Amino acid sequence: MDPEVSVLLHCAAWRGLLESQVQVELSERHTDPPLERQIEETWTERVSKEPWLFNGAKFRLHSFCLDQGSRLHCRPLLTLRLGLTCYKDYLGTNWSCRVEELRQRGEAEFSDPLALLSQPLGVGAILCTDDGQVVLIRRSQRVAEAGGLLDIPGGHPEPKQRPEAVVSELFSSVCTEIRDEVNIPLSSLREPILLGVALNHTSAGRPSAEFYVSCSLTSDEVRKLYWKGGAEASESTDIVFLIRQLNRSSPLWSELCPSAKGAVLLYQTNGSPNSSSFPPDTFLPLQS
Repeated sequence: MDPEVSVLLHCAAWRGLLESQVQVELSERHTDPPLERQIEETWTERVSKEPWLFNGAKFRLHSFCLDQGSRLHCRPLLTLRLGLTCYKDYLGTNWSCRVEELRQRGEAEFSDPLALLSQPLGVGAILCTDDGQVVLIRRSQRVAEAGGLLDIPGGHPEPKQRPEAVVSELFSSVCTEIRDEVNIPLSSLREPILLGVALNHTSAGRPSAEFYVSCSLTSDEVRKLYWKGGAEASESTDIVFLIRQLNRSSPLWSELCPSAKGAVLLYQTNGSPNSSSFPPDTFLPLQS
């Protein structure tokens, strides 16, 4: 198993979940004044070195409940317990040099090593073209994490106040990220299917909800749209298409950033609605 990532939950029993099968409960994160001061100091120092960074509200994953015993598709099977956090808190906790101390305090005071961490919930997509190619983008060197590595389209959903609006935002935001990063129209994307949640251990176990999204465009059509540039074109420098073909010695796995690795592991576990599952080392670059 790759030490950078692990699977927190998967939806393999249902080969993924639709929006109607997921619900949200809102919860709070534990903080205290000394921790808030540390977070503020970390943020001030980081922004002084990288002035293009900006703060923004994020969802925080507290916990989840998965109804393992049910096969019904008419009611929610997964409950996500979410709260609010922000990018500043993320850098000041998950990326803090004192993160192990925060984990120990969380365990001692709240019986939860993640209680004092920001744990912003990201979203990402295994995006499959109409001709069966998987889309990856190479991250710009100017992004805050994993610069230069291959990634899946993704980002962070914007918090909403009503639980039902939160679920809608989670599912719609992954399509919005695909539109903004790859420049694919929303009308060309099919309904997202939740594969599960993966943890990025290079940032203290930051969670990301990973989806399978298919589109009605071929890889050639997607490539042309990408190079026209979308709203977030500056966040990546290249697009890569992958074929599912066995190659145990492929070096591509080491080029993937942790979020992409987590998505691939979940896809391997779940499979997709349209094809059989495949392990991470069966990816081969097709073309860029």
